[in-house]
Amino acid sequence: MDSSTPRIEQQDTPQGRLFVVLGAWTAADLTPKPVWEALTAQLQQLGGDKSPGSWDLRQLEKLDHLGAQLLWNHWGHAWPAQLEVESSQRAVLETVARFPVTPAKPRKTNWAEPVILLGERALAFVDHLKSLVRLVGQLLLDVIRLAKRPHEGPWRDFSGHLYHIGATALPITALVGFLIGVVLAYLISQQLRQFGADAFIVNILGISLIRELGPVLAAILIAGRSGSAITAQIGVMRVTEELDAMRVMGIAKGFRLVMPRALALAVVMPLISVWTTLAALLGGMLASHAAMDVTPSFFINSLPDAVEVANLTLASAKSVVFGLLIVLVGCHYGLRVKPNTESLGQGTTASVVTSITVVILVDALFAVLFRNVGI
Repeated sequence: MDSSTPRIEQQDTPQGRLFVVLGAWTAADLTPKPVWEALTAQLQQLGGDKSPGSWDLRQLEKLDHLGAQLLWNHWGHAWPAQLEVESSQRAVLETVARFPVTPAKPRKTNWAEPVILLGERALAFVDHLKSLVRLVGQLLLDVIRLAKRPHEGPWRDFSGHLYHIGATALPITALVGFLIGVVLAYLISQQLRQFGADAFIVNILGISLIRELGPVLAAILIAGRSGSAITAQIGVMRVTEELDAMRVMGIAKGFRLVMPRALALAVVMPLISVWTTLAALLGGMLASHAAMDVTPSFFINSLPDAVEVANLTLASAKSVVFGLLIVLVGCHYGLRVKPNTESLGQGTTASVVTSITVVILVDALFAVLFRNVGI
């Protein structure tokens, strides 16, 4: 056994039993699991002895507060009748005795906690709803102001957002749309081939991509890509106190920050939706030709008869609503960011999750309300 291993030796003397504490009683020497378990077992055996005897700590190599606390707990938070220690060791023991460490009491379960938590969540939801309604009202007022005085509008910001939100998103939306079309065509072809209904793949792909998947897929991609960017941009302005500077200068936040983004996304979302739908139809057409020998010419000629124009109109209208919702949610969380980086990260995450959830919920609402349109 190493001489620095913490241990206790018992010696019988004419005055009674003597416990000699040896080794290094420090955090570094006590924390290894085998050492701690062996020493704890030895202390438990000593605890069962009704004649604790005398204690001698003068042969200790090292003693810190962890070792002193272990001894103090074994002594029952009271000094032994006979104790031989050095002055430095006594100082450590007196410090531990002066500031005792008591185990934390188990926390009692309160039946009212779930109710309180539910109330807090409800109040937080109402607060978010009030802020969002206020943001929508301010956006309407800003649009009216722009209609009255268009020469004062932030057109440079509007064109910049058109480029950053719309043009730069075209490659990724086309790629994802194309792959979704390929996957759908291959999966549908396996089912239609069993019934000899190869020609109906045009109907299924046309309705599903033009009416539902195209707009929703584009909205989800824009929510994750541009919605988070909107929240981060406005949140950084909060952290760097640019929003406070705008308020001091008398610059309206809604007119310069929210409205240009809302108008840009309302214009660009239908275009991105159509672009994504075309890429998905192209992928579906090529996959149909490879899997079911449906020629591209037949696919293109059959598509207008299989899908009415009302579906494209409905998809474009949904895209406008999706774009406005993404902007409102992104700006809402961006304006609520507190001036610290942790709040910025939390706001950006909440913005993306909320935007995607709202898009899916609104799409379900559109599907129910317009279930007889174009089908």
